[in-house]
Amino acid sequence: MSLQFREKYFLLFLIGASASYWGCAKPAGSATGPGSGKKGGGDAPVTLTKVSLKDVPLEVQVIGNVEALSTITVKAQVGGELTKVSFNEGDYVKRGDKLFSIDRRPTEGMLKQAEANLLKDVAMQGQAEANLARELAQEKYVRSQADRYANLFKEGLASKDQAELFRTNADVIGSSISADRAAIASAQASVEAGKATVQNAKTQLNYTEIYSPIDGRTGNVTVKQGNVISATTPELVTINQVQPIYVTFSVPEDILGDVKRYMAQGKLQVVAAPQDDTATPQTGVLTFVDNSVDPTTGTIKLKGTFTNADRKLWPGQFVRVTLRLTTMKDSLVVPNQAVQTGQEGLFVYVVKEDRTAEMRTVKTGARVGESLVILSGLEAGETVVLDGHLRVAPGMKVQERTKGGKKKGGEEKGKEKGKQGAP
Repeated sequence: MSLQFREKYFLLFLIGASASYWGCAKPAGSATGPGSGKKGGGDAPVTLTKVSLKDVPLEVQVIGNVEALSTITVKAQVGGELTKVSFNEGDYVKRGDKLFSIDRRPTEGMLKQAEANLLKDVAMQGQAEANLARELAQEKYVRSQADRYANLFKEGLASKDQAELFRTNADVIGSSISADRAAIASAQASVEAGKATVQNAKTQLNYTEIYSPIDGRTGNVTVKQGNVISATTPELVTINQVQPIYVTFSVPEDILGDVKRYMAQGKLQVVAAPQDDTATPQTGVLTFVDNSVDPTTGTIKLKGTFTNADRKLWPGQFVRVTLRLTTMKDSLVVPNQAVQTGQEGLFVYVVKEDRTAEMRTVKTGARVGESLVILSGLEAGETVVLDGHLRVAPGMKVQERTKGGKKKGGEEKGKEKGKQGAP
């Protein structure tokens, strides 16, 4: 075989192989694609849904922390033996319930001593007042005598020595009166000091019985019964008020304006769900907005108050918090998966009456569960593609699938054909 003949044979082989390749690579849809009009056309199987109208809550969801409404550290104000603990650790107590008893005997002794000293001071005051009354009476008599002898001396009926003697006696008694008045003032001061001492002793005696200042749950008792305590003992027990209770959380500063605006219209609802108990969310109201934004995080602290009637919320617990700002009436809603992302942004496929798909650009709003709020681009009642977007192109006809994944109506046609072909 010559070289020229081999070249011609190889060229023919290449042409034949190329023809075979392009014949095999011809798209299957070219003969049965959309709009081809041939039997068994390629309508895209999809799942459809309707654009609906719903009342959509505008909410903010964050993680928060439960905080006791009030935390009280109970301390001793007097020293002595802790004679009785009137509760068990972890008990719920009411305001005014007795918690601890401290040995009263030393304080009672101090009170009795203070009362005895007060009685003595009162007696001293009475004695000083009696002395003053006696001196005043004597002064009155001596003054009258001095005046009478002074007149007699002028008339020459009494000597000068007698007149001066009575005047001197009157001056001495006047000095004694001044001393008696000073003694009375001192006695009165002693009486007042004694009363204060008695009152302080009574107060100290009251401190030997310690009562709960709030309703709440007790914690760990740090000093057990029988120990000797003092006023410097750090703490005996801590009580947390859990009914009502706070839930503290932070939100981004950019929604602070919305929070204040909706708060001016009424109380805002706060829902808290323990992370291990989603079936029983607790509902409260927003009661606190902090007075400044945290510059390090760009958030602001808020607090919701909850009645916590069933005591599901526990101080220190982390919870999922939902702050409901308002409810948007009659909002357009579609499932999340109906909205796709393209080169020009978000879009959905709208199915027209002739079953052709139209690509529609949309603007979305808040996400609510498994749905999205549509702000623009759709109208209520329109049909959109929920699943099967990869098979759809603008202008292509679609065929709705049943829940089993088959085209709607396909199963019925198969049954009819089966009946016709039966003998």
